[in-house]
Amino acid sequence: MSYTPYTYTSPEDPAREDDGLFGLASVTWRVMSRRIMWVAVVRALYLQALHPRVIRGTLQNAPTITDPVDAWARLRRTRLFIETRTFGTRAEAERAGRRVRKIHETLTGTDPDGTRFRIDDPELLLWVHCGEVASIVDIARRSRLPFSAADLDTFVAEQRTSAELIGIDRAAAPASTGELDAYYEQIRPSLHACDEAMESLRLTIHPPVPDGNRVLKLGLPPFSALAFSTLPRWARQLYGRPHGLVSDMAATAGIQAARLALRQERLFLGAMRAIHRAETAGDNSGT
Repeated sequence: MSYTPYTYTSPEDPAREDDGLFGLASVTWRVMSRRIMWVAVVRALYLQALHPRVIRGTLQNAPTITDPVDAWARLRRTRLFIETRTFGTRAEAERAGRRVRKIHETLTGTDPDGTRFRIDDPELLLWVHCGEVASIVDIARRSRLPFSAADLDTFVAEQRTSAELIGIDRAAAPASTGELDAYYEQIRPSLHACDEAMESLRLTIHPPVPDGNRVLKLGLPPFSALAFSTLPRWARQLYGRPHGLVSDMAATAGIQAARLALRQERLFLGAMRAIHRAETAGDNSGT
């Protein structure tokens, strides 16, 4: 049975009711319409996993995530949520946000000492939000996209609307890149790569891919490695991976090369067709 939790009206549809939460003139639309931003999405997952409760809560509530069909069904839902939130009408985005909040409010996680915690704990939600925003800002800078420092400050401020959508107090979300940097300085002492984070890292190196998707099987490991290489030095150090200046320079060069490659329509569409086949397998599974 097909399962499509989020849908949105194309921005090109003249029958759209409105321009959504952000609109055509927003920095958010300009940034998120770039294909290279999917590297930022994967980077965000690595960053978010460095909060032990976030990664534990994720894995404890997704016990079949290593199954190829389930993994790709989940990926599709994540992608559709981001697209709906960003490009959908206001009603479509708000409906997607309500669904996420409703799911989160029913879920809990458990620490190794038996302490239970809510998945919708405001501190955990804020960490996830900041991981996504920081990753998008970093990839926009590294890939030499035409965004000024003021543009990126505006993007961070606009994303407070995204934060509200999943249940975060707007006032608690960073409103500039400076505030975002200050947030990370404050929270870094509480981060580390727990066993679950390391397991997730290994999973992305050899990702679960449905049968018959050779493009994904060959392309995902280098794509994941590129996303990981763009993490801040301190984050790569927590994972026990190279974190020097040379690694930073190589990551930046890789991102710029990837941005140019994604401009080649044939290569991009080939990858998208492979992803569609994987998603279709997930839909047909009834997940």
